[in-house]
Amino acid sequence: MAFNMSHIHVKLGVLSSHDDTSVNSITLFVLLLCACVLIGHLLEKSRWMTESVVALIIGFFTGIIILLTTAGQSSHILLFNEELFFIYLLPPIIFNAGFQVKMKQFFRNFVAIFLYGVVGSIISFLIVSLGSIQFFQKLDIGLLDLGDYFALGAVFSATDSVCTLQVLNQEETPLLYSLVFGEGVVNDATSVVLFNAIQKFDLSHITSANVMQFLGNFLYLFVTSTFLGVAVGLLSAYIIKKLYFGRHSTDREIALMILMAYFSYMVAELLDLSGILTVFFCGVVMSHYTWHNVTENSRITSRHAFATFSFMAEIFIFLYVGMDALDIEKWKFASNSPWTFVAASAILLGLVLLGRAAFVFPLSFVANLTRKSETDKIGFKQQIVIWWAGLMRGAVSVALAYNKFTRSGHTQLQGNAIMITSTITVVLLTNVVGGLLTKPLIRSLLNPHRHSMHSELSSDKHLSLPLLLNGQDSEVNVDTGNPLDTNHTIHYFWRLFDDKFMRPVFGGRGFVPSSPTDSSPH
Repeated sequence: MAFNMSHIHVKLGVLSSHDDTSVNSITLFVLLLCACVLIGHLLEKSRWMTESVVALIIGFFTGIIILLTTAGQSSHILLFNEELFFIYLLPPIIFNAGFQVKMKQFFRNFVAIFLYGVVGSIISFLIVSLGSIQFFQKLDIGLLDLGDYFALGAVFSATDSVCTLQVLNQEETPLLYSLVFGEGVVNDATSVVLFNAIQKFDLSHITSANVMQFLGNFLYLFVTSTFLGVAVGLLSAYIIKKLYFGRHSTDREIALMILMAYFSYMVAELLDLSGILTVFFCGVVMSHYTWHNVTENSRITSRHAFATFSFMAEIFIFLYVGMDALDIEKWKFASNSPWTFVAASAILLGLVLLGRAAFVFPLSFVANLTRKSETDKIGFKQQIVIWWAGLMRGAVSVALAYNKFTRSGHTQLQGNAIMITSTITVVLLTNVVGGLLTKPLIRSLLNPHRHSMHSELSSDKHLSLPLLLNGQDSEVNVDTGNPLDTNHTIHYFWRLFDDKFMRPVFGGRGFVPSSPTDSSPH
């Protein structure tokens, strides 16, 4: 998402200009963040409620209290420009998603992940876009152009993998965990690239030449953004491998990793590329190479630091969305046509359900054609869980909607207000209902406890390996599989190329000249 950096002002300002009020508001917001963490921890064992849902609910009730104390004037503690979603909050979320991807499991499920994350996102995008054009034009929503409808398609094709994985157990359902995680992170990047391409597409008159231009722009953004992320990731790996900062300070190693990751994002924005896609692939590369070139202390610290940044940004977004669900300004415009708002929300929710079903089941059939072993195939019950678990919409959808339909947090048009309130409604429903019902659905369809016991008895099999394995990509004594199996073939040739050409130059497991643990970092 390309932004003019000269127009970015930090509007994380409080609603009062007095310093004391500012401190009080920020203090209250920090207190609410602490409450989200504590309550989320207390509900962790039940795995019915996620931290994201907790943040939404706390934000919602906090908004009610603020409305009552301000006599209905406001429901916010903080008010900030929607561009801050992309500049400060989304980068750590997407980077951590890429940083957590393990190449072995990613390539083992590459075909299914690619089909779900890229092809599936495009199918969902088209269904939501065309469906909203068909139905919304019959409603008295307000002034919406063709670009707004296609932007909606991009907004609601973004699955919230963070919320989804909070209700999935990688030990009980390792294959589902791998597929949903891989789909989610690729899906987020694809949705943002689609959104960017739509903004640059001339929709005043659609011709075959314009469609080809759109496809070309989409591929250009995808390829160049990916290349930039990979290049910056490899550069960080090479620098840390050659200079070996850990001899003197682990702080420098971690600082360089964080700064290089953020640098990749900002360079992409300055070059009008997709910063989200760039920082995602930068995270993938840094996890595979850079992370293995630092000291053991830096490995532990960096992995937890990145996860913490991502977690806090995610909670911050949902807490704000919970408050914004009661924003008087937006509801004042939307309440002029209450039935229109209800119909719009129902239509969007129905299109999300339909759009996901339209690609999960057909693409699962295609993915199963590449899986030779019957135990590797994605069963119908698993497909139902994948369809349902991926319905949650979250941070990326909210950020895209705010970017498209608000200006500095404000909505002055009825159509835009209805789109924001409908987006918030869909996010609330999919997270709360999805968060509550996903675990019972898994228990009723898949009997994960029996699978978990089987996994413990056969933990050396690749199916029992989760996408994340104690933060490390275990590659020792792992069967590369039948060469005729497409998924194993991709992984097999990638390993050959990686071991022969990439790791001797950029480091990684087994190619660090001197073990980082041999030194005594400060």
